[in-house]
Amino acid sequence: MPRILSIANQKGGVGKTTTSVNLAASLAAYKQRVLLVDIDPQGNATMGAGIDKHRCKTSIYHVLTEKAQIEDAIVTCEKGRFQLLPANGDLVAAEVELMQEIGRETRLRHALKRVAANYDYVIIDCPPSLNMLTVNALVASDGVIIPMQCEYYALEGLSALNNTIKQIAKLINPNLCIEGILRTMYDPRSSLTNAVSAQLRKYFGSRVYRVSIPRNIRLAEAPSHGLPALVYDRNSKGSIAYLALAGEILRQAKEKREQDKPENGEA
Repeated sequence: MPRILSIANQKGGVGKTTTSVNLAASLAAYKQRVLLVDIDPQGNATMGAGIDKHRCKTSIYHVLTEKAQIEDAIVTCEKGRFQLLPANGDLVAAEVELMQEIGRETRLRHALKRVAANYDYVIIDCPPSLNMLTVNALVASDGVIIPMQCEYYALEGLSALNNTIKQIAKLINPNLCIEGILRTMYDPRSSLTNAVSAQLRKYFGSRVYRVSIPRNIRLAEAPSHGLPALVYDRNSKGSIAYLALAGEILRQAKEKREQDKPENGEA
């Protein structure tokens, strides 16, 4: 079974889509089989991965509303070396259509089960709000990666998201947890950045990734070319940081598997 990770934060402009696309490409660079799921009606992850959202005849909208099978909607991003379940403006209608449906929170989870054997990692790019689309992503996920800037308003939003994760874990998805907190647009020269970073480590400990993502012009330029930063400029600081993040995630997964192995002599 793949490790399914949602990239979520209800605050916009914190680097969710940048993280989703570049983490997918970085995991693929480590020879992992990756599916990137765009569940944001803006379709920015779709465009950032090099797929024209306006030309997608079949998208995640059709999957969630059961108008198409997930296999028919997935496309390959050749340059990023991962696959994509695309999104576009059609997805706005999905929330309305799902409101009266039984089991609306589990549509994505059931769809992903159909293709689970094909992937090692599924990365889900969530919209910047705690709506039915985000709930679908969290219900389908094993963990949540929370990208955030080191500023005090971000801490307030983090508390609300943490409560939502706990509620979903209690009611629907008991395996859901915070996989990690990723500090984005990180400037170590700022005293505010260092103060907030210290607060994060105080409350979340090892769940704060050691890797942080610096402000980097190449990361900002890459989406306009429809490329992950790793393809656009492999040697940029942003690309190197996301490769390091992928490496940290893979190491953590390996350590967890080893911890979960039965002791010698046990069945």
